[in-house]
Amino acid sequence: MIPYDKRSGKIWYNGELVDWADAKIHILNHGLHYASCVFEGERVYDGSIFKLEEHTSRLFYSAKRMGITVPYSEEELNKACNQIISVQNVENGYVRPLIWRGSEMMAISAQKTKIHVAVATWEWGSYFDPKLKIEGIKLNISNWRRPAPNTIPWDTKASGLYMICTLSKHEAEQQGFTDSLMLDHEGNVAEATGANIFFKDKKGEIHTPIPDSFLDGITRRTVIEIAKSKGIKVHERKIAPSELSNFVGCFLTGTAAEVTPVSCIADNQFKVCEVIIDLNENYQALVRKKKAA
Repeated sequence: MIPYDKRSGKIWYNGELVDWADAKIHILNHGLHYASCVFEGERVYDGSIFKLEEHTSRLFYSAKRMGITVPYSEEELNKACNQIISVQNVENGYVRPLIWRGSEMMAISAQKTKIHVAVATWEWGSYFDPKLKIEGIKLNISNWRRPAPNTIPWDTKASGLYMICTLSKHEAEQQGFTDSLMLDHEGNVAEATGANIFFKDKKGEIHTPIPDSFLDGITRRTVIEIAKSKGIKVHERKIAPSELSNFVGCFLTGTAAEVTPVSCIADNQFKVCEVIIDLNENYQALVRKKKAA
């Protein structure tokens, strides 16, 4: 794979299209040192960004929660996202808008830093190995937990929140797993490292944790809508790890993960059942604006 700093084309950077190689920051940058950065991850399907407006609204919400005033409007950023996928000729890929504090101050306080905004995009297929998306991925249970909601801006996509996700993902990979299940501060099921999680019970009903200490994903909400439209009962509730053995199916949802089945969590085994396959087919039909079976 080509390293991301070695690619070619353009990046939208503070209102201008700059060469990919020239989209740089100084090493003494507040966003780099203190994680004063928020971002989004968006998918392009057949040349169109899925739910762009929702992603942009969440980005601006994240910025507000982090005390960052964005120097552009949501409409301007939507136009920038559409412009860059057109310039880069991305038909099926990923879009990464991000907002961060600059280099004017290098300390905890950053009240007078300049706010920078950029949007990059690239062609991208499956987040997980396509074969594993059919067979189901394997998760361990992370030693790291999602923090209590009164300790972090938990409902944002702030870069600092992903530190324990990277640690959990690395730990899982070193143990031979694909990803990791993270528990919340109370010891209940929370999410995977970059995706929400769902379970199917023996009655065909769906269970998913209440997003009260982790991000309520846009894909999560979309899949819940699809499930309800098909008459599937969805329970949003607290789920204890001891309940995992009671479920027959499990899957992840996320902009990157889309709908990905899970074959096991530690010693708990799951089947890639018809309900999960059907939800995935309906999700793919929706994002590509095609009619599902």
